[in-house]
Amino acid sequence: MKQRFLHLLLVLNFSFLCFNSLSAQTVNSNKDSLRVGVAGTAPFVFMDKGNPTPQGISVNIWNEIATDLDYNYTYKPYNTVNLALDALKNGELDLVVGPVTINSQRLDNFRFSQPFYQSSLAIAYKKGEFSIWNVVKLLFSFKLLIAIGIFLVILAIVGTLLWLAERKASPDQFPTEAAKGIGTGMWLAIVTMSTTGYGDKAPVTLMGRIIAGTWMIVSIISATSMIAGIASVLTFSNFQSVDIKNIEQLNGKKVATVSGSPSITFLKEYNVRIKSVENLTEAMKMLDGKEVNAIVYDRPQLMYYINTHKDDDLELSKAEYYQQGYGFAFPKESDLIFKVNRTLLELAEDQQISEITEEYLGKQQ
Repeated sequence: MKQRFLHLLLVLNFSFLCFNSLSAQTVNSNKDSLRVGVAGTAPFVFMDKGNPTPQGISVNIWNEIATDLDYNYTYKPYNTVNLALDALKNGELDLVVGPVTINSQRLDNFRFSQPFYQSSLAIAYKKGEFSIWNVVKLLFSFKLLIAIGIFLVILAIVGTLLWLAERKASPDQFPTEAAKGIGTGMWLAIVTMSTTGYGDKAPVTLMGRIIAGTWMIVSIISATSMIAGIASVLTFSNFQSVDIKNIEQLNGKKVATVSGSPSITFLKEYNVRIKSVENLTEAMKMLDGKEVNAIVYDRPQLMYYINTHKDDDLELSKAEYYQQGYGFAFPKESDLIFKVNRTLLELAEDQQISEITEEYLGKQQ
């Protein structure tokens, strides 16, 4: 009886161990079937026509990592990186693959791999179309004509004052006839403003000299402002005759960017009028329609768009701002980060990351 009891106990122990082993294998299998959220824009994440699998720099790098580490995974696409990060925070994902910006605010809720790409913000704008016809159109633009009209009115006022002050004391210079006298006063105002100094006309009365002296000071300021205004119109109103080299050239201008991107924070530091849009395509439509003067967004995305739309006559400034790293996002308690980081280093040392990046962006990075 005792032997039968021991035999039964051994059978039960063996069955229990087998069950635990099977359960452990099931748990490990489920753990290795990673739920990978993908989000972002080209060239880091996009869907190719006829191919249901995501493509892009971020996806290709993750595919290499998963192959090296023998991970099983399934992709779950999201419209934006922020939506994917929300799902990660809620425990719906094991990691997020895409151009996820690594910053201090996000470290409160997530952990990140080391950066696989160093990005920055840049300025995209239309190439200048300098021609005589464009200059003629600008010279007859409504705003410029209004400015010239206001200036002529001011000249007429100054000319009238000079004529009223000088007509009795100097009738040989300022005829008593109103039209000729005011015209002479306007001529003197123009000569004074331009500092030409022909000497053919000059005030002789105290009042006339006070008016002329006041006009000299005022005209210096007004002429400077007018020249600056005309230069601004010629540069930005309908075309650019010079390159946009830095953000300071966009002072007071309309700039498009993608809502929710780090460029919003950057642009708020400068005196620009921000036009937020849902995606880069909408921003490009605004630029093409001359609704904005430029686009400020992530440099690699702008590079990829320009490379794939060569007929759009777009230029990218050389200036770079707000440098930031792109990485993969994980939950704070994730144990995947060490292996992923080590594999990323190995891929970088083998130049595989550079090869993947150059496939989409070329060597001009």
